[in-house]
Amino acid sequence: MTTEPQRLQYLEAMGLTAWVARYRLPNARPTEACEWTLPERAAPAPPAERLHALLDEAEAAPRQAPPASTAGESARPRPPRRARQLLGIEPEGEAPETDSAPVSAKTANADAASPETSPETTPTMPRQAQEPLRFTLHLACLAGRWLVFVPQPSAPNAAQGELLSNALKAAGIDVPEPLVFETFRWPPMENLPVEAPLEEAREGLAAFVEGTQRRGWSPERVLIFGRDETLDRLLDLSHGEGRIESLGLPGWQGPGLDELVQSAEAKRSLWPTLLAWRRAWSAKDAEADD
Repeated sequence: MTTEPQRLQYLEAMGLTAWVARYRLPNARPTEACEWTLPERAAPAPPAERLHALLDEAEAAPRQAPPASTAGESARPRPPRRARQLLGIEPEGEAPETDSAPVSAKTANADAASPETSPETTPTMPRQAQEPLRFTLHLACLAGRWLVFVPQPSAPNAAQGELLSNALKAAGIDVPEPLVFETFRWPPMENLPVEAPLEEAREGLAAFVEGTQRRGWSPERVLIFGRDETLDRLLDLSHGEGRIESLGLPGWQGPGLDELVQSAEAKRSLWPTLLAWRRAWSAKDAEADD
């Protein structure tokens, strides 16, 4: 008759996993209990005995033939000095071991370890961390088509927003509600390593504008009201109107909203631009109708 331990051994030999119920179901037959004879584990040797065994192995290790210029005793491998002191093999006051290798051998090893420097083997030094560029930008979108950038510390106030809405209506751009501006600050986090401040800030702004497409925006043009030295370096738009290569969009840059609110001359200078905006906006609408 096969016992339960034998059955489990047969299953294990065949590569089958034996499952034992964790809980007993109502009216179920109880699982047969079996006792396993576990092998006795040998008691680990004390740390001192294991250390003595390691020292004995080091002493019994085959000794290499010493060079002609060195003594046999100095070439023999010895256990670590601190271990010998702990075991009482070497007194505390013993002079520290010295390296008896000839100076010429040391020099040769040093020369071998440091090859001649050449243009091919010279290690490249990591680029030095620099301070990031800093700027604050408020942006909105006209009907999901034209981006409006306002580079100033605070968001446009009520007077600036009303002037912007009136200017856009004069250009034939319908703005049923006041524009809602979002704030973009660079750098996004402090104490981050920066190696190329201009390139990293330019890529960050481009990634932010590209991410707006997930909200249904399809930027066609950028209108920038105001100037910021850092932002001017990023966009590289020095002639009022041109193309922003980093964003891949045409752009226009003019007076700031605060200047337009206070200066009548700035308002008059904006009229020719409004006519150009009307033609560009209407032309796109005509293409969409076709």
